[in-house]
Amino acid sequence: MVAAAWPGVDPQWSRELAVPSTSGADEPGTVRNWHILDNGAQLEARGLTPAGTLLCVHGNPTWSYLWRTLLAPGSDPAHPWRVVAVDQLDMGFSERTGTFRRLADRINDLGDLTTALGLDGPVVTVGHDWGGVISLGWALAHQDQLAGVVVTNTAVHQPSTSKIPPALRLALHPAVHQWGTVTSDAFLRVTHSLAHPPLAADIHAAYMAPYRGASRRSGVGNFVADIPVDEFHPSFAALAGVAEGLRGLAVPALMLWGPRDPIFSDRYLKDLIGRLPHAKVHRFEGAGHLVAEDRDIATPVFEWLAAREGSAPTDADLSGAADVLDTSANPAAPETAEFRPLWDLLGEQAAGPAGTGSAVVEMAPDGTAARSLSWQQLDQKILDLAAGLEKAGVQRGSRVSLMVPPGVDLTVALYACLRLGAVVVVADAGLGTKGLSRAVKGATPDFIIGIDKALAAAAALGWPGRRISVGTLPAARRRLLGAETSLAELTRPGAAHAGAQHADAADPDAPAAVLFTSGSTGPAKGVLYTHRQLAAMRDTVASTFGIRAGSNLVAGFAPFALLGPALGAVSVTPAMDVTAPRTLTARALADAARAIDATVVFASPAALRNVVATREDLDEAGLKALARVELLLSAGAPVPEPLLAEVQQLVPAASLHTPYGMTEALPVTDISLEQIREADAETAAGTLHGGGNGVCVGKPVHGARLAIIPLSADGTASGTTPVTDAGVAGEILVSAPHVKDSYDRLWLTQRESAGLPGWHRTGDVGHFDAAGRLWVEGRLAHVVTAPGAAVTPVGAEQAIERLDNVRLAAVTGVGPAGTQAVVAVVETAPPTRTAGPAEPALSASVRAAARTAGVRISAVLAVPAQPTDIRHNAKIDRTRLSRWATRVLAGGRPGKP
Repeated sequence: MVAAAWPGVDPQWSRELAVPSTSGADEPGTVRNWHILDNGAQLEARGLTPAGTLLCVHGNPTWSYLWRTLLAPGSDPAHPWRVVAVDQLDMGFSERTGTFRRLADRINDLGDLTTALGLDGPVVTVGHDWGGVISLGWALAHQDQLAGVVVTNTAVHQPSTSKIPPALRLALHPAVHQWGTVTSDAFLRVTHSLAHPPLAADIHAAYMAPYRGASRRSGVGNFVADIPVDEFHPSFAALAGVAEGLRGLAVPALMLWGPRDPIFSDRYLKDLIGRLPHAKVHRFEGAGHLVAEDRDIATPVFEWLAAREGSAPTDADLSGAADVLDTSANPAAPETAEFRPLWDLLGEQAAGPAGTGSAVVEMAPDGTAARSLSWQQLDQKILDLAAGLEKAGVQRGSRVSLMVPPGVDLTVALYACLRLGAVVVVADAGLGTKGLSRAVKGATPDFIIGIDKALAAAAALGWPGRRISVGTLPAARRRLLGAETSLAELTRPGAAHAGAQHADAADPDAPAAVLFTSGSTGPAKGVLYTHRQLAAMRDTVASTFGIRAGSNLVAGFAPFALLGPALGAVSVTPAMDVTAPRTLTARALADAARAIDATVVFASPAALRNVVATREDLDEAGLKALARVELLLSAGAPVPEPLLAEVQQLVPAASLHTPYGMTEALPVTDISLEQIREADAETAAGTLHGGGNGVCVGKPVHGARLAIIPLSADGTASGTTPVTDAGVAGEILVSAPHVKDSYDRLWLTQRESAGLPGWHRTGDVGHFDAAGRLWVEGRLAHVVTAPGAAVTPVGAEQAIERLDNVRLAAVTGVGPAGTQAVVAVVETAPPTRTAGPAEPALSASVRAAARTAGVRISAVLAVPAQPTDIRHNAKIDRTRLSRWATRVLAGGRPGKP
């Protein structure tokens, strides 16, 4: 044993000690030799008094080396904690006992060790894999010393209805077990291969060091053999005792998870959350089983410790409530309006004079109305389905993933779930197969309501949740898709009385929905809304845009289709692929408008581009239908003024608005075409202080407040003082009643977004002008850090897109932070055949255009098509372009960006 040879380990931490054993696996009077990593002596030598002890327990087949990243920060004078990382008996560099130690023995062994160490609290346990179960078993047995628990990828319960993970089943197979876990080092190598990215050679060698030779690997094999596969296993009772004991464990808890884990998947995380609902949870997307190797876990652990030090869990901790924004520090925060459930106006419409009129309309591909429901029919179907879902097992708090295209079925299912108190999970196919699968698995729904295609994906990709089909399926198809029932079967007339009890039962501050972001700036994030926040969103839209009972809404964007009934507005989705907005044609838009005599249209910029491109297909009836539109909204990406001008010709009577917002707060600001032109004119004339360099998105919507955290030269916005001064660029902050409650199972991300009490940090960069209007300059993550300056992209992109031969432009950085070269990537019109350096004439015009926005371009590249997000077909992946541009400018083959 040579501690100096272990990368990342201070030799001072390594120590051995003799511990009297009280385990039933040993003879009385037996003393066992343990190896641990312990920074206690180092703290003492530095004169530091630790706030407590982290008791870290590894799983199989790792050892205390797994926790090395916690030991160094634990010795920091800023937050001293004693960190004791143990090598369990028969593992690591601890004694090979020659006895088979069961789960109960190992929990007892850990107690023997802590007694020998004299740990008397406060102690926070940290566990991984089967070490997670053992650490939690110790925690339950030593609650008088316990200050908190941290768990990483582990499991405390194996449902009798499902098999243990395939990798463990294989390791347990009689033909494989001895050879795979003891005779050879296969089990170790397979486990180490689960690291993302792969372990460095010296790290891998350190993990292998204690297990050289079969005689050193008996504990590895015994650990596997001790997995309780059923209730007859000798360790089943001990595991069940830990699992049930957690339900009453009233201490702070932190769960750090790697979802890319073939052993302990998100279903085990969901089980743990159910037992410790007050836990702070963060899923590191892309990380796997060895999450402590894949990601920095020390930072969140010590941040969590700092937040928990010296305090017992609060009522909010123990109720499962997520971290929320504290508006008490903001005396100007808008008052919360009286709560009315999201379906309040829907019910009023059903009971009023409009009850027999259309509420929801579906369009057929041929331009006719395929299905429709009146307000009375819609309300009745919602109540009937709520009763049916309740009978099928959907309860208050159940998560229900809705994978149904906008229309009658989705509207009924959404409002039925909300009235039951279930949490709807909305992750649309616009995320792409991989993105959608990540989102669904991360949300771990209890039920999936979907069309055939969605249920087939659920079956093929292993999505969690009991399955309910939209329509009634033939018996063979039903079995193949695993569908238990259908919406048609659950929505039976005459069941309304059973659902009616839920009509006014919404808890305003209970979770209502998890809506996923577009994934255009990284993996899609689940955004959790309460019933109060959804209702506030409805009220904000109604007050800002005047959409209310009597409005007729064409929704080319799914969220607005679902919001229509809540506003009391008749709603219809055009015949289009809602997961690809650019499929909306002028004819389809006009057909939908004519079907409901539309007064309001909502469509993304990509959809409007195609509407303008296909306007020649409009007939006289279509032109007349569009001429009756009074309000057109477009959001999701910047909308150029020239595009709006062309759209105005199609809807001559409409007021055109481009609200700015995000999944976390929709909407935030609003501006009309006339106001855009006014701001542009003032900027061009040089009469507006602080204007230009970005997209003017107007002023805050009803009930919202905005501020800025100034941007530093290094491209960060690390300040803590919000400002509203004109011309100061920085990260945009928003405070409003309809801002999201939290990010779902992303505790670290939520802390970052809510780091300033009362404010949501949007991650967008912008500034105010002298008239109080907001100008958006891009994403904070996309700021280019050129020498001596931080360059925001949108202003230059807008200037470049004014060129006749440029359709879309993106500005990105190449090179090390602080010395980046500014590169423009343009999608030409007509499209260039191959991607690569732009022609000299195009390059010169792009550089000249960017200079008008104060940006000097170092290189210009051209692409046939920009890499955009699937949902909006408009948000450009600048990070991806940066990697591609780096390769091209280094002389590599351009390929496809």
